[in-house]
Amino acid sequence: MTQKQRMLAGKLYRADDPELVADAARATAWMARYNGATTADAAARYALLKEGLGAAGAGAVVRSPFHCDYGYNIHLEDGVFLNFGCIILDVVAVRIGAGALIGPGVQILTADHPRDPATRGQMLECGRPVTIGRNVWIGGGALVLPGVAIGDDAIVGAGSVVTRDVPAGITVAGNPARSLRP
Repeated sequence: MTQKQRMLAGKLYRADDPELVADAARATAWMARYNGATTADAAARYALLKEGLGAAGAGAVVRSPFHCDYGYNIHLEDGVFLNFGCIILDVVAVRIGAGALIGPGVQILTADHPRDPATRGQMLECGRPVTIGRNVWIGGGALVLPGVAIGDDAIVGAGSVVTRDVPAGITVAGNPARSLRP
């Protein structure tokens, strides 16, 4: 397996592999164009989204500045809204359901590192996918950690750190995020 194939499969890989470095450079160039197009009309920005992301459903909006690792692992369904300053580390799939609202400064992280210091010292990392359901609202400044699934219609309070799955229809908040009410 290539390092990219290992990365996409969620296995340990090296991010300094030439193919992945080239992919990251392409994403950096795309982000410079996208983030520089703040005065472009909605159709032009949407066309850029479709170019840089794995999928961008109808009416998806991502406000600049936006940052990601590769872009091609990010899949936005129809009507998704990401506010200013979102960061998505997309070493594996990030899927965001239709109508989801992602507040400013939210970080969605799939990149993870070995717990064993000797393995980590070899510059190995891995990814665990993140799935965000339909009609989810994630408040500003929240962190969604690797491997988390957030169910449809859930709410994540501003500033929360989501370390575990969130069932559909539940509101969570805090560090770590815990259920507030059904």
